[in-house]
Amino acid sequence: MEYIRVTEQNLASEHICCAISNNNDIQVASKKAWLAERFAEGLVFLKSTERGKCFIEYIPAENAWNPISAEGYMYIDCLWVSGSFKGHGYSNDLLGECIADSKSKGKLGLCILSSAKKKPFLADPKYLKYKGFFVCDESENGIQLWYLPFSADAPKPRIKECARRPHVDETGYVLYYTNQCPFNAKYVPVVEQTARDHGIPFKAVRIETKEQAQNAPTPVTTYALFCDGEYVTNEQMNDARFLKLAGREVITARGMT
Repeated sequence: MEYIRVTEQNLASEHICCAISNNNDIQVASKKAWLAERFAEGLVFLKSTERGKCFIEYIPAENAWNPISAEGYMYIDCLWVSGSFKGHGYSNDLLGECIADSKSKGKLGLCILSSAKKKPFLADPKYLKYKGFFVCDESENGIQLWYLPFSADAPKPRIKECARRPHVDETGYVLYYTNQCPFNAKYVPVVEQTARDHGIPFKAVRIETKEQAQNAPTPVTTYALFCDGEYVTNEQMNDARFLKLAGREVITARGMT
């Protein structure tokens, strides 16, 4: 497998894996705009030269869009290998490149968000354990911060207090999200419209700066849904999934869907 690093210079022409479409697609446009502003902060996006979901995205933890304290570490936004790419050791290749790059930059280690049991859009804890990662902190909603220190005396990263007990002081459904995940550009408006159509209280809060993300009320900032103040899920919703969660039905001209 050959890999290529996406940079400011080739961002416009390169496929970004997780949103398979052309540059006119709103998902691709939003993700590329987000990436373009992160490269100067040290973000690395390394991907397969072939089209498909096979990439790693990481950034110095001081610039991560998550409420963590991990000075001197590299934070992995996403390590994603799926479909026909699974089972060929590509995750090991990508993680190995991240480790080598991080060591060359004098980092203390790596950190990444996961959970005790595999959750959608989070790293697989079994794989992390296999690669030598350890749990160093955990929030009350079960989101865990894992780390791979490069030395035995490296300090442990931590989840910030603002995100340790995920909660918001608003009723109804409240969604915090960023454009780091391309799917949000398409599906957040879908859920907003669905909520309006069915009279469901819903508010979407797009996190637009690193500072906002680092002070968010939940460790996962790409997508965090609350209901009546309590955390619900980090899994992206479409209209049907949201209505099922809210206990409603979708009625169309063709009947129930």
